[in-house]
Amino acid sequence: MERTLKEESKYRYYEVGEGIPIIILHGLMGGLSNFDGVSNFFPSAGYKVVIPELPLYTNNILKTNVKAFAKFVKEFITYKGYTEVILMGNSLGGHIALYHAKMYPEKVKALVLTGSSGLYESAMGDSYPKRGDYEYIKKKAQDVFYDPEIATKELVDDVFATVNDRIKLIKTLTIAKSAIRHNMSKDLPKINIPTCLIWGKNDQVTPPEVAIEFHELLPDSDLFWIDKCGHAAMMECPNEFNEIFLNWLKSRNI
Repeated sequence: MERTLKEESKYRYYEVGEGIPIIILHGLMGGLSNFDGVSNFFPSAGYKVVIPELPLYTNNILKTNVKAFAKFVKEFITYKGYTEVILMGNSLGGHIALYHAKMYPEKVKALVLTGSSGLYESAMGDSYPKRGDYEYIKKKAQDVFYDPEIATKELVDDVFATVNDRIKLIKTLTIAKSAIRHNMSKDLPKINIPTCLIWGKNDQVTPPEVAIEFHELLPDSDLFWIDKCGHAAMMECPNEFNEIFLNWLKSRNI
């Protein structure tokens, strides 16, 4: 679905609904449309859904890292005047949410992580230089999902264009290195915020053992599995994802 983005100050974002804001943080290759399932469902459940465009490719290279993106989210929350938020992140977005919770916990009422980085990175790894090979990129995109058909031609074309843009490629590699550098294993036991972990049992990017480690290290977390589901559960299995997410919010009175 085509989203109309609001453009204010230095921010571009999508916003729908009323209630406590669920701020969605997208991943490295994740477009805002990956979260259509969430943004179509939660407004009718009494929540506001806000998806800011993260400055992954627009920050200068020195600010192309997890720490700077977490600060960007803090500034956005301040700009919007929110007093409490639910942060939801997929992949790199989950990592940014966690780093934000470490640095700026005051307004974070809950965290929802799916296929989050922060403990283990395998994403595209050292094999990025094969960027000119469309079939290789297609296979990598399909590996994100349990059902390879979800990697539409449009999605593969987007990833292919990103990795063939020299500046974007340099920034992608910079972000990947930053994600490895900002490993969260020592920080997680100190993040005492209600956290919902929703994981695809067939996630090949951040495998199930990563979810278990998150669950063991985060002091106030609940872990839920979705069968026959890969790295982007909110996109591949939106109905199950939304049901788990909403039931968890209700169980925690959030």
